[in-house]
Amino acid sequence: MEFGNVKPWKALSVSTELVLIQVAGFLRRELPIRLAHRIRDLEGIPLLKDMASIQLVRDLYVKSFLELLSFDKLIQSAEQEEGFAALIENIYDRHSKVLVQMAQGAYEFRSAVRQEKGADGFELQEETHRFLDRFYLDRIGIRVLIGQYLALRQPPVENYVGIICSHTSPYEIVKRAIDDAAFMCTRKYGDAPEVIMSGRLDLTFPYVPTHLHYIMLELIKNSMRATVEWHGIDSPEFPPIKVIIADGADNEDVVIKVSDEGGGIPRSNMGKIWSYLFTTADPAIQAGMVGTAGAKGQGQDHGIDSPLAGLGYGLPISRSYCRYFGGDLSIMSMEGFGTDAFVYLTRLGNTSEPVPI
Repeated sequence: MEFGNVKPWKALSVSTELVLIQVAGFLRRELPIRLAHRIRDLEGIPLLKDMASIQLVRDLYVKSFLELLSFDKLIQSAEQEEGFAALIENIYDRHSKVLVQMAQGAYEFRSAVRQEKGADGFELQEETHRFLDRFYLDRIGIRVLIGQYLALRQPPVENYVGIICSHTSPYEIVKRAIDDAAFMCTRKYGDAPEVIMSGRLDLTFPYVPTHLHYIMLELIKNSMRATVEWHGIDSPEFPPIKVIIADGADNEDVVIKVSDEGGGIPRSNMGKIWSYLFTTADPAIQAGMVGTAGAKGQGQDHGIDSPLAGLGYGLPISRSYCRYFGGDLSIMSMEGFGTDAFVYLTRLGNTSEPVPI
């Protein structure tokens, strides 16, 4: 959803103005605390803190932290709220490339650790894994809070409350993710496997569509890449990827299953797939992404500009998106055959935000 101009829509009621002032006041108090925690972590994580990309992210967080502290402590008028919204939107846009910048830092970190401890040394860096989990989960929380506030300032959109759609259709989201993944796969290999959907195609439930699209695009493009590479680019026909949407009146979660026949994952790699420090991408592709991700127009949170395999954060970030709202993501694999991914999504309204400290 595009937020556009920060000025609220013209037909703003007094009650809506009061709500926006209250939300702005909450963010004025809450955001500096969250940023301060992450700055402390960025300054304290061994070795990773010395990477050039991580230092850029740290400087970005410090700048946003100081800007928020310099704004009025109490937001009590519409004019103050409008000024705060302009500041917040600048921060939101400025931080849009942090995901890729942190992945660049992880790439630099891998290279540094290999030099110091050998090819597999990074696997020993449990503290780094925990830090990245906290950092990314908190970043999702910050962007949800800011995104919701900015969206509330825009004209009402049917079935939306801010960035949350009360009638999110997994079928429509998956269909769009299939189109995006097929585009990426065709661009790389010249062809893409078919994707067959089944199950509760009529299901709708409250969720954030951009989050679900990110998750499904990651899983489907991974399946497409695995299928093409396992069966060969010149294969006359690829086995279809299957997406099943499951839901029932008594189900705890909405569950989406993505199945492929792309050869599976070796058991020795199953423990690594959730690591931000592991990727199966060609080193040349990784180096290319590091070199170009900061270019204008690249490195946004959700997009189709990246290659099918890149800097290694796709799966763990997808799991963080699931877990932020109380869901989860799990992978089961049969080496020599294929992989099943299970996306568990809770209906919004019955979970608490997992804020890392």
